[in-house]
Amino acid sequence: MMPLTMVNTGEPSVIKKVGGKEETRRFLEKLGFVPGGTVIVVSEIEGNLIVNVKDSRVAIGKDMANKIMV
Repeated sequence: MMPLTMVNTGEPSVIKKVGGKEETRRFLEKLGFVPGGTVIVVSEIEGNLIVNVKDSRVAIGKDMANKIMV
């Protein structure tokens, strides 16, 4: 398992675990980051990511991306 920030661009990954505080986990789950879901990193700029999750594109900061384990 590794954080989402370590994944190569364009490589599909399966979400294993979403960490952080309860409110952070709930926020990420509403965006579609749920265990078992697939996520693809589209681009990375200074650690901040643009990802495809559940047929939509989402931008997340480095701190949030580090809480998503794949």
